[in-house]
Amino acid sequence: MKILIVDDNVDITEMFSKYLSLKGYECAISNTGQNALNMIKNQSFDYVILDMAMPEFGGLDVIKSLEKEDLLKNNKIIILTASSISNVDIENITKKQGVTTFLKKPVQLSELLQVMSN
Repeated sequence: MKILIVDDNVDITEMFSKYLSLKGYECAISNTGQNALNMIKNQSFDYVILDMAMPEFGGLDVIKSLEKEDLLKNNKIIILTASSISNVDIENITKKQGVTTFLKKPVQLSELLQVMSN
């Protein structure tokens, strides 16, 4: 299974990548939303783990761009956030086809694995 991990925090992407690689997943990393969008357009991923709060081009920008180009439904996106997004916003985002689930940071790695195994 091929996973794209997107977060501006290099420590988080490295930790997720190491953990998931040990569990047998093939991982790619992006530390910017724009780079992640380009990777998603040009490669196939089983899951995209996407941080919402990134500078300049965040997770919501990635989702809106994929939706505009009719690519959102082709992806399974797990959204991560440490911010206090309202429950209404969470519901609106997770209703979009392609958005699998929404996890609040700090994320338990076992919880992430459980989401990907369902």
